[in-house]
Amino acid sequence: MFAFAPAITALNDRVGWRYCLLTIGALQLNIVVCGALLRPIVIKLQEEKKEQLESAYMLENEKTLTSLDSIDSGVEVSTSPKNTPTNVKSEKRSKVLAEEQPEAQHKAPPLLDFSVLRDPSFICYALFGLFATLGFFAPSLYIIPLSLSLGIDKDRSAYMLSTMAIAEVFGRIGAGWLLNKKPIRKIYIELVFVLLICLSLVAFPFACDFWGLLVCSMFFGCMLGTVAGTHIPLLAEDDVVGIEKMSSAVGVYVFIQSISGLAGPPLGGLGCTTNVRQKVE
Repeated sequence: MFAFAPAITALNDRVGWRYCLLTIGALQLNIVVCGALLRPIVIKLQEEKKEQLESAYMLENEKTLTSLDSIDSGVEVSTSPKNTPTNVKSEKRSKVLAEEQPEAQHKAPPLLDFSVLRDPSFICYALFGLFATLGFFAPSLYIIPLSLSLGIDKDRSAYMLSTMAIAEVFGRIGAGWLLNKKPIRKIYIELVFVLLICLSLVAFPFACDFWGLLVCSMFFGCMLGTVAGTHIPLLAEDDVVGIEKMSSAVGVYVFIQSISGLAGPPLGGLGCTTNVRQKVE
């Protein structure tokens, strides 16, 4: 994004926005190729490791079979491996293996389970995603018109998007580093990120020149990276749904997000149009 923002702006000036969007769409067709090449990751236990585990279980089983000599009665009760029948040892070995090995007969959980909608923690988190996504794309859409309204020339306005994108990269990396450190619970770290991104949005109306808008764009891009890079993985935390329901929760959560993502930019445009009409009147 930070590499192509000035180039796409220049392309828009030369060929118009229609052909510019067609060019961007053609460049993004690589996503289709990558999606077609995706394959599920199947992790299988290698035969060597399996044999090692079986031999280890056998050795442990044989060690537990000890000989007991009754000195008082003069009767020897021997349960050593050499005196134990083969079928008894095989039965005990299979029993130990069955107890130790993970249960493989459980059915895989469904990919889309709407039962997560009955979870209060997931409902709260989904509402956060619903309202947060309403404003995710607004700054990227309106930062250039805001720059032009402040008297900044068109070429320099394009670098606002570049600044956002560069700061977003550092925001994602910093968020991952901070979540790995775990100074507090991860859900609280996400709350701090959301509060900071709200603060960055509030700062935009107070920017009055190029450098002020550049700082606001940098701050917003960094905070956008922290939220965008962490809000979906946090579904796996026990504070939300946990790792067991992660796959179903992601599907439902992204579906809810897509609704607000589609509605956010038009609502922002409606608000801008209403504001302009009021100023004209």
